[in-house]
Amino acid sequence: MSLIIDSSVTLAWIYHDERSPPIERIFDIVTETGAWVPAIWRLEVANGLQQGIRRRRIDKAYRDQALADLIDLKIDIDPDTHAFAWSDTVDLADRFKLTLYDACYLELAQRRGLPLATLDGDLRAASSSLGLQLLGD
Repeated sequence: MSLIIDSSVTLAWIYHDERSPPIERIFDIVTETGAWVPAIWRLEVANGLQQGIRRRRIDKAYRDQALADLIDLKIDIDPDTHAFAWSDTVDLADRFKLTLYDACYLELAQRRGLPLATLDGDLRAASSSLGLQLLGD
């Protein structure tokens, strides 16, 4: 099974104090079968780690190691995120009152017919409304 992972799940895996059995299972799946992410995922994850540095939760060495660990996983960047940004993605954002950033994960999961791994409540509710399989709880 392949899946879509968002930055909330990724950061929960990186920050050990946020890890849980469901997060561990998701990354077991990622290790075994890979995952897909929209084009903004790397920026969102890096930003989450930058915030961790600013809040003195982690240091730069921890950030750099976390990013190196992610590079080793089979996480594919969707090449078509931008092609749907001003159509399907914006429509989903309007319909479910999501940010465009969150809606691009929803659009990708819907388009690829894959489960979505997220901890975001609004994104989970929208996914449920569309009948998408959810992981992360």
